[in-house]
Amino acid sequence: MGIRGQELLIILLIIVLIFGARKLPELARSLGSSAKEFRKGIEEGSNEDPEDAQVTEATESDPATSETPDAKES
Repeated sequence: MGIRGQELLIILLIIVLIFGARKLPELARSLGSSAKEFRKGIEEGSNEDPEDAQVTEATESDPATSETPDAKES
């Protein structure tokens, strides 16, 4: 039940009618750059040291360090 040739042609025709022929290259470029940035972010996240991630999580979730001195007095 995949997309056949006729169905693909109809979908492409609808896309051209909606966005116009002039906007399609710009749309394709922006989709490509978005996909490239997404892959780059995933690679950077997977290359991160597990120890650094644990330290970051501990400092962000520690309520004692996030309170101000004024809040402790009241």
